[in-house]
Amino acid sequence: MVSKSVKFLLIIFLVFLPSIPFINSTLFSEEPIADQAFAAAAGKTAGAPASLADLVEKWRPTVVNISTTTIVKGRQGSPFGNEMPFQRFFGNDDFFRRFFEDAPEREFKQRSLGSGFIISSDGYIFTNNHVVEKASKIKVKLSTGKEYDAEVKGKDPTTDIALIKVNPENSLPVVKFGDSDKLRTGDWVFAIGNPFGLEYTVTAGIVSAKGRVIGSGPYDNFIQTDASINPGNSGGPLFNLDGEVIGINTAIVAQGHGIGFAIPINTAKSILADLKTKGSVTRGWLGISIQDISEDIAENLKLKDTKGALVGHVFEGDPADKAGIKTGDIIIEIAGIKIQDTHELMRIVAALTVGEKVKVKIVRDGKSQTFEVTVGERKEEKEIARRGKIGEFYGMAVQEITPELAKHFGLVDQTGVIITQIQEGSPADDAGLKIQDIILQINKVKISSIKDFLNEIKKDTEGGTVLLLIKRGEMTFFVTLKKGVTK
Repeated sequence: MVSKSVKFLLIIFLVFLPSIPFINSTLFSEEPIADQAFAAAAGKTAGAPASLADLVEKWRPTVVNISTTTIVKGRQGSPFGNEMPFQRFFGNDDFFRRFFEDAPEREFKQRSLGSGFIISSDGYIFTNNHVVEKASKIKVKLSTGKEYDAEVKGKDPTTDIALIKVNPENSLPVVKFGDSDKLRTGDWVFAIGNPFGLEYTVTAGIVSAKGRVIGSGPYDNFIQTDASINPGNSGGPLFNLDGEVIGINTAIVAQGHGIGFAIPINTAKSILADLKTKGSVTRGWLGISIQDISEDIAENLKLKDTKGALVGHVFEGDPADKAGIKTGDIIIEIAGIKIQDTHELMRIVAALTVGEKVKVKIVRDGKSQTFEVTVGERKEEKEIARRGKIGEFYGMAVQEITPELAKHFGLVDQTGVIITQIQEGSPADDAGLKIQDIILQINKVKISSIKDFLNEIKKDTEGGTVLLLIKRGEMTFFVTLKKGVTK
C-alpha cells in the first residue's frame, strides 16, 4: 500500500511537471501526438500557409460585390405574402379568390446580393446566373468603393454561370485562372465574397470532394469544400494557394455545416467564348434519351457490370438515328473516352463541337460495335420535350414506365405511360393532372407504350376533348382534356 507521504509527493510532481525543463522531450511534449503528425505532413507537402494575408491582399481587388433589383408582383400589406389565406386548402377557387382579392396586385422592388470576379481588364465579370437572371438592374461595386451599372452579356442556366460587363474608365485588375482538373481532394482553398452583405469576407478550408452531383442540372460536376460559403457568396471565386481561381462558389447544403459547392473553373472557361459572342451556349447532341444501368437491368441483359449508358430511345432523324444506333444499345465509349454512367456521357457529349464526327462504341446483343456519329446541336429542353418518346401534348410530357422508373416510384406493374412534366396553365394542368400520374387509357383504348399514346392522343375527337383513365396511387379515375392554347 502506498503511504500518504508518497501519494503527496506524486501529486506535487504531477502538479509542477509543466515547469520542469525536460518537458519538451518527445515523451512529455505539450503538442499532442496527432498535431505532431499533422505538422510533419504539412512540412512535407504544400500545406496551409501560416497566413493567407498576402494572397488576400493581392487578389481582393479582383472580387466584386453585386447588388440586383428585381421587379416582382404581389399584394401590399398582406400577412400572407403573395398567397391568399387558406389557398393551400381551397386552391384557386374563384369564390375565395374574389373574397380575399380586395387589394390588387402591385409591382415591388426586390433587392438581393451576390459576388463575382473580374476576368478581363475591360470589365467582363463571371458570376452565377441565379444572381442576375431576373434582375432589372445590376450594380457592381469594386474593392475601391467605385460602383458601376452592369449588363448581362451571356448566361447559361444549365450550369448556373453568367457573364456580365461594366464599362470602367481605367483598366481593372483581373484574376488568374487555374486548372480545376488538377485540383485534388485535400487541397487548401479560400473564398472571398459578400455573405449576408458582409463585404470581402475571407474564408478558408480544403477541397472535400470532386465531381459531386447535387441535382441542380444535367452537367453537375461540383467541387465540394468546407470553406464557409453563405448566401451572398454566390458567384464569388474559390482560390487555390497559388492565387488562381479554380471554382465559382454556387451552392450550400442548408441543413449542413461546412458543406459548400463550387462550379469548376474549367467549366466556365469552356463556355466563355459562347457567352461573349452569342450570349448563350451551344452544346453537342446525339439525339437519344439514356438511363443508368441498374443491377436488375445488368442481370436481365447478362452484363458483366453496370458501366455505360443504356439507350432508352432514339429520336428519329437525329444524329444517333442516322448513324444506326438503336434503342437498347449500351454506350460504353465515345470519342475515345470510356463511359461510366449517363451523367458522364451527357457532360462529354455537351462539350463536343457541333458538326464534329466522333466514334461511339456500343454493346448490342453482347457484341461490341462502333458507329461514326456527326454531332448535332442540342436544342432547348422544351423543344426536346416536344419530340419523340418524351412528347408534349396538352402541356404534359410522358414517358414509358421502365423497370428503373417502376422501382423508383414503387409501381407494381409497368402498364400505361407516366406523366413526367406538367406545364403551368396548360390543359393538362387545368384538368388537375399531376406528375407521376399514370395514363392507362385514352378514349377507352388501352395504353401500353409510347406508340399507343402517340397514336391515340393525336386523333381528332368530337368536341375536341380527350378522355383519359388515370391511375394515381391506388385509385383510378377519368379526366377530360380540352384542346386549347396553353396559357
